[in-house]
Amino acid sequence: MPARADDVTRLLNEWSGGDRAALDALIPLVHQELRRVAARHLRRERSDHTLQATALVNEAYLRLADQRTTHWQNRLQFYAVASRLMRRILIDHARRRQAARRGSAPHRIELEDVEAGRGPDFDLLALDEALDALALQDDRQARMVEMRYFGGLSVEETAEALQVSASTVKSDWRLARAWLRRFLAGRGEPDSA
Repeated sequence: MPARADDVTRLLNEWSGGDRAALDALIPLVHQELRRVAARHLRRERSDHTLQATALVNEAYLRLADQRTTHWQNRLQFYAVASRLMRRILIDHARRRQAARRGSAPHRIELEDVEAGRGPDFDLLALDEALDALALQDDRQARMVEMRYFGGLSVEETAEALQVSASTVKSDWRLARAWLRRFLAGRGEPDSA
């Protein structure tokens, strides 16, 4: 496994240096992990979702291939960016679906529902709104939530990707979850901001 991680890092560096062939060589090495990340995202979606893990990986690949200015530091950063792209793809999909159902009443959700993956698309949209608001307060916490919740990274992997200590990730995780609970609990209330 260490050689594979080294290969991924080497190919990321070559890709950052402008070698498009490195991206083509990279994808087979990371495809299985990207499918795992995609499956994790899709488990949180409604059961009749039209996107499959392979389609989500392919769409993320296309968006990754368009990245021109990213300087890849390591494989964890790559997986975090890929996970974020997958989240954006699913959010775009949910927004299109919601636009097609215009006129439906907004729903109030709880963080526990989002964490358990219950509910239709509006959960993802509400969580996206909450994460955007959290990013305005604390960008690192928002990125940490994306990595842990959507990307499935461990505390240690998240710490490495964010270049902070594991105890900082644990602390940020508790704070971010509490902040998100408050934010999501306030949705639908007339006086909530």
